Amino acid sequence: MSDQITGTTAADIADSVRALRDRGILVPGSPLPPVRELASTLGVNRNTAVAAYRQLAQAGLVVSRGRAGTVITGHESVAQEGYASDTVLRDVGTGNPDPRLIPDPSQALATVAGRPVLYGEPVIDRGLDEWARQWIAQDLGHLDFAVTITSGAVDAVERLLAQALMRDDAVALEDPCFLASIHTVRLGGYRAVPVPVDDEGMTVDGLRAALDAGVRAVICTPRAQNPTGASLTATRAAELRAVLADHPYVLIIEDDHFSMLSQRPYESLIGPTHRRFALVRSVSKFLGPDMCLAIAATDRTTAERLAMRLSPGTTWVSHLLQRLTLTQLTDPAVTARISDAREHYAARNAAFAARLREHGLDSPTPDGLSLWIGLPKPARVVAEGLMRRGWLARTGDDFALDERADPSHHLRLTVHDLSDEDADTLVADLVAAVR
Repeated sequence: MSDQITGTTAADIADSVRALRDRGILVPGSPLPPVRELASTLGVNRNTAVAAYRQLAQAGLVVSRGRAGTVITGHESVAQEGYASDTVLRDVGTGNPDPRLIPDPSQALATVAGRPVLYGEPVIDRGLDEWARQWIAQDLGHLDFAVTITSGAVDAVERLLAQALMRDDAVALEDPCFLASIHTVRLGGYRAVPVPVDDEGMTVDGLRAALDAGVRAVICTPRAQNPTGASLTATRAAELRAVLADHPYVLIIEDDHFSMLSQRPYESLIGPTHRRFALVRSVSKFLGPDMCLAIAATDRTTAERLAMRLSPGTTWVSHLLQRLTLTQLTDPAVTARISDAREHYAARNAAFAARLREHGLDSPTPDGLSLWIGLPKPARVVAEGLMRRGWLARTGDDFALDERADPSHHLRLTVHDLSDEDADTLVADLVAAVR
């Protein structure tokens, strides 16, 4: 392949590779020649070839696979949350909330229609802005922050990264990782640097290594980490803040997606002197996934940049949706229903985990909508056994940042909506699949 690539400057070499890709001579997965080989063939300095590959990586046209070399990228599919399509199996890998526990917005809808909102008016509903500030101030009151409303947590994270990073910049992600974060980082052309997660959240050594690798942003789930369900402890959060104290301009993004449903207190990576931060709280877990709204509390500079990222496209989130959110979250009947849902998820997951422990399967009782179940054999083998018994499970392989990692020995199961009878059947089938 090196004899088909031409050029004597980094830009010319990059253009040559792009042209070969456009003509279909290089296809997704095609390996490029090693830097030394290409430089020798073209008669250029090695640094010129390195710069060409860097330009291609920043454009999202190639990706480094470490020892496997540099290859042409394609539109690689990433697993998505939610129900699997075209299956007759009972899906226990959805990650969905229970629709029976989502408040009915019918009555609230009748009250939120008011006068039309026109261009140039404040983009945040005044009432929601005031309520959100009070809610966030309970946890970030020691910091000066501004509130921005986005179309959900994923939208907030994408825009926050885009205002702070360039292609090929490094981002620290939890490993195993939330599927949407993997997708967002890949589409943005950023480099994911994995930080292992244990029962107390991100590991200190993992975060320190990521910072040493030059990450410019850290995405953390302080409670109910997806998929493991881990939540930051006070001790671990303090240790992580100490590590981050020497990196005040690294953007910290905390995705507190389970906020109102969590059984655990909020612990934060954001120290009192940190300069770039964002606490993102969506309403999708307790008001429903179709309520595409999130509150992002950020430092003032990040808020200004985030507003600029919003202005070219969706300038604001619908005020009707903002009013509907506020009306529900200030309704005692709705907040009582959210409290009931919190107790339901915790109780159902704890009961299922207890069933598993009776059969010797490792299943802590963490926070969140799902359980992270340890297995004595590769999860794909167990998942195949469950499929033969009528169940569709999700393996931990979907959540791994490194596609070349060893096979996962975990399943993520969403079981809070199962009846006691169905839960007993699933446990029996899971035990049989393991054996």
